[in-house]
Formats: sequence, C-alpha cells, structure tokens
Amino acid sequence: MTFQTLRYEVHDAILTITLDRPEQLNAFTVSMADELVHAFEQASRDDAVAAIVVTGAGRAFCAGMDLSVGGNVFGLDETARPTPTDMHHRLTDPPIHQGVRDAGGRVALAIFACTKPVIAAINGAAIGVGATMTLPMDIRIASDDARIGFVFGKLGIVPEACSTWFLPRIVGISRALEWTYAAEILTADAAFESGLVRTVVAAADLLDTAYALAKTFTTDRSPVATALARHMMYRNSAQPHPLDAHRVDSLAMFYTSIADGKEGVEAFLGKRRPQFTSRTSHQLPQVFG
Repeated sequence: MTFQTLRYEVHDAILTITLDRPEQLNAFTVSMADELVHAFEQASRDDAVAAIVVTGAGRAFCAGMDLSVGGNVFGLDETARPTPTDMHHRLTDPPIHQGVRDAGGRVALAIFACTKPVIAAINGAAIGVGATMTLPMDIRIASDDARIGFVFGKLGIVPEACSTWFLPRIVGISRALEWTYAAEILTADAAFESGLVRTVVAAADLLDTAYALAKTFTTDRSPVATALARHMMYRNSAQPHPLDAHRVDSLAMFYTSIADGKEGVEAFLGKRRPQFTSRTSHQLPQVFG
C-alpha cells in the first residue's frame, strides 16, 4: 500500500509510523484511519519489525479530527439508524463498517491486535482522537511541549477510539471521568503525574528516548513470547477471575517452553546471548480460544 497520510519506515528492526499532514497539524481523517489500520496489520505480518514508534511530523502529534472536511466531518452516514443489534451482527457489513463505525475505534482495535510493542512519541498537540489513539499503545513518551486533550465534551460528542475501555485502565475511572467532563488541555507534566505518560523529555530527545526504550523491549527477546505477553496482559486483566488468566497462561507457557524457551534456557546456562527463531507472522500459538 502506498501511504498518503503516513510515513512507514523500518530501521534496525524498529518501525516508525509518522502521521504526515504537518500543514494540518496531522489532523485525523477517515483516509488516515484506513492507512493506520493497514500499517499496524502490515507490521504484525512483517517479521523485520520488532517494535513500533508512532509520532507526528512537524510541530504536532495529531490535532484531532479534521473538522474542515465537508459533510459529516466524522465520515458517518447521517441517513443510517443503527441499533445495538446491528453493531453485534452487521459490524463488518459495508453500510455499518463505512457509515457507522467510529474510525478512531477501528484504529484502536488494530493497535490492540498488533503483535509488536508500540510506543507513542507525543510531540506537540495530541487532541481528541490524537489523544485517544495513543491509549492502546503500550507506552507514551511526551515532549515537554506536548499538550493532550480529551475535549469531546466541548464539541457535544463522546469519547471514541475505545477510550472508555483503555483510559480508566491507565489512569483510573475517576480521573478519566474528570478529564472527560472538564474537556481541558493537559500539560505534559500533568499527564506524567497522572501516569498517562511514562516520561517527559525535551523535544529534541523524544525520538531517541523512544528508540532506546524500544531496543530494551526487543534485544535478545523472543518475538512470539513478547507478542503473547502483550495480548495476555491486556486481555487477562479484563477477565472476571484469575482462573481465566490461568487457562491462557498455561497454554502460552506450554507452547513457548517447547519453542524459544528451550533456546532461552540453554543460552542462560551457557552464559551466552540467545538466538531466538520464532516468528509472529506464522508461529503464534492459539491460546485465547
């Protein structure tokens, strides 16, 4: 796929996805959503990619939905009258997929399904979907001039991009509701103090910090074990009982122990670096049913 709103660049096993509409402060469009979904799906299939860093071109990460487009600015079909039943049974039908589904949510689900660690390098403004799209990313690092806003209340709309699932898990439900009700812009320091971002760094150091962190996640690591750990952490933490996690853990432990786990043990005993050979493109065991 040729990307029009993104840059997709792989170097030293790290994929950098750059939102690339700098003159519009990387404002989000339906086309950008489609390209982001494709980029994350492509990254999961690409064994040359070990980790992903997402950032924005120019002076912003993403200033939110592009409100300058004609018609329904969210790309929705205003003649439709969808029901909960439609969302359960017709989710992938073209009229629902194209005219009803939240574009940011499709991106969030693609990030959630990704098999690689994902780091958001938030430069400048991350507003609306620019903020919510970072929530399914594993780590958020912000430049000291970053500004983050869940401003939906000011537009008379609701949080999207699956953020009502992710945000309370990251910062707690009370703070998530406060931010949603107030719809104010957060400074980088406020986002750090709440636990939304891991680190605040000078703008010049943002990408180097993200890449260094990505290397610690991927050097001498089993790609399959990392992918499973990512999915297990998100999915098992939402289960109603630890027994549900135990079922998944047992299968994942079984299959990794007879694959890369053997090499890991031998390397540890031999005091050498492991040479893991698993590939997420075709060797992920089915552990979730």
